[in-house]
Amino acid sequence: MTKKDSVNYLPALADAYDPLSAEQLEILNQQVISEGEMASVQSKFNYAWGLIKSDLKEEQKLGVKILTEVFKDSPQRRRECLYYLAIGTYKLGDYSDSRRYAEALVNHEPDNAQAIALKRMVEDRISKESLIGVGIIAGTVAIGATVLASLLRRRR
Repeated sequence: MTKKDSVNYLPALADAYDPLSAEQLEILNQQVISEGEMASVQSKFNYAWGLIKSDLKEEQKLGVKILTEVFKDSPQRRRECLYYLAIGTYKLGDYSDSRRYAEALVNHEPDNAQAIALKRMVEDRISKESLIGVGIIAGTVAIGATVLASLLRRRR
């Protein structure tokens, strides 16, 4: 793999939605436990990665927490951490943090197609959520106006 290829290589986004089996996740957890307080960055990262892939919100939250620690403690793993932090927070519905992580990754690697795709996915979701919010507000206002008009007619 050339340097350019390694800069552009990050696991596929779809991979984040393919959870590990309970047994596979337990193996990763046991590796961290067996290493104790001296657990390697790689073991912690692997376990966090497995947790992020989970369908369970509590496991995803733990994965984000562990990745945040790895990010702070291990500068050489920050690139991968940013990617999975963006995915993990996205899966948890924390789109503002997800965008922040994706933007940091794109700012660091502006030519990385996978980072750009991740950022676009997050921004598309934020736009969709904004439109849904506007629709809910508009619907609420319309219902309120209908109720108010109905009350005013009854008084006459």
